[in-house]
Amino acid sequence: MASHAIEVKNLYKIFGPRGADYIEMVKNGLGKAELNEKYGHVLGLQDINISMPAGGVMVVMGLSGSGKSTLIRHINRLIEPTAGEVLYDGVDICRMNESDLRAFRRHKTAMVFQKFALLPHRTVIENTVYGLEIQGIPTAESQKRARYWIDRVGLSGFENHYPNQLSGGMQQRVGLARALTNDAEILLMDEAYSALDPLIRVDMQSVLLDLQKELKKTVVFITHDLDEALRLGDKIAILRDGKVVQQGTGQDIVLQPADDYITAFVKEVNRGRVINVETIMAPLSGNPEGAPIAKGTVLEAAARTMTVTNQDVAHVVDETGRPIGAITLGAIIAAMVTPTSHEAHAQAAA
Repeated sequence: MASHAIEVKNLYKIFGPRGADYIEMVKNGLGKAELNEKYGHVLGLQDINISMPAGGVMVVMGLSGSGKSTLIRHINRLIEPTAGEVLYDGVDICRMNESDLRAFRRHKTAMVFQKFALLPHRTVIENTVYGLEIQGIPTAESQKRARYWIDRVGLSGFENHYPNQLSGGMQQRVGLARALTNDAEILLMDEAYSALDPLIRVDMQSVLLDLQKELKKTVVFITHDLDEALRLGDKIAILRDGKVVQQGTGQDIVLQPADDYITAFVKEVNRGRVINVETIMAPLSGNPEGAPIAKGTVLEAAARTMTVTNQDVAHVVDETGRPIGAITLGAIIAAMVTPTSHEAHAQAAA
């Protein structure tokens, strides 16, 4: 199934009866607090421009009130925009008629919620086939597809259990199975794992990453947790007060925080799980030494490999296995606790 990028362009949301009247004032500098105090309207989103990668995981993160849940609800138009566009496959979702929007929601998108949103009177399999029932898919086909995805998320044998017989993690697996059974191109996950205990949360992140390697869905994942964002996101956008403060890869954000707000976010990050070996590698001088380490490997994994094999030196290879640089265990350890030369250069330039 071909995936398409989601393009959010110049998106504004002002909550209140006359939101459109204040767009120009907001563009000219009217702030969130003043808009609320003087005019009784709430600025939800301000000039959002994000290209969400096709077949990848786009994480939108921020603290409570930042606008992240408002943004995700524009993608399936559960919230009407005040101005702007949300394009999928070149079509503006914000301008779809009622019939096209209904078809888009049923066939192109599926949502996984923080509070699971399972129907308590339905069993696991009955919850999982719910979206297919609405689409009018025959029962035999619906059951076949549902059982496949129930098994894939690790719930085989629980098909006839009710939600109140399952743990929180198991209930969230049902929610994920339901979304996947729908065979939607876009998965919208709004704080999907925030209600789970930490260990279960990490387990569910692993389930999503493993499935995503195969499925290549276009996933929009909302979270307030930076570690979760860095683990899951092919691209991350950080929102504050309805505006995008910074967007890029996890490594971009950790190495080059845009301002003090982002710096405060990333200062406690485990850098070894974010920075890639090619960021700190040195040019090759002579023949490659040590074991090959694949480009894209994070420093923590590279350090583990080198420690296990009792090597102080290794070389980085590209996708074809061609050596492209050299790394040392000492350089890796230093980069995990101090700014890299890449960062130092960026900070000096600033």
